[in-house]
Amino acid sequence: MQEFSSIIHNGALWIALAASAVAQVLKLIIEYIRNRKINFRVLFETGGMPSSHSASVTALATGVGQLKGWGGTEFALATVFAIIVMFDAAGVRQAAGKQARILNQIIDELFQESPVFNETRLKELLGHTPIQVIGGCILGIALAVCFGPTGLLLSL
Repeated sequence: MQEFSSIIHNGALWIALAASAVAQVLKLIIEYIRNRKINFRVLFETGGMPSSHSASVTALATGVGQLKGWGGTEFALATVFAIIVMFDAAGVRQAAGKQARILNQIIDELFQESPVFNETRLKELLGHTPIQVIGGCILGIALAVCFGPTGLLLSL
């Protein structure tokens, strides 16, 4: 039972989860501003501004640094993990999304006259642009600095 209590009181974990949630809510707000419609699907989709992946991993790394020290192994692990996740979000997953878009166009063109082929479309919005990743990174760090385990606003 003590392990569960440790999880409940893990500030780095909670700020990482909160950063992801805040990023997703910001996507909803941005979608509303752009289209003047509330689209709750964006809360559960990948891609978009800001990157919730980037926000959560940078908030985690910042929270770990605040709790365990900036020169420790834990911070180094969290930072390398964050870099890998952000590179993947902007690189590999973004490329996969572009490939899905092209494949969907090919399928549309090839089978336009013959509706016999009825495959589901590939998901196109998989990754993030570098700006979306940077936006998520800034959001995650800012939230951790302000509200994280040793955040500025908690010390007031």
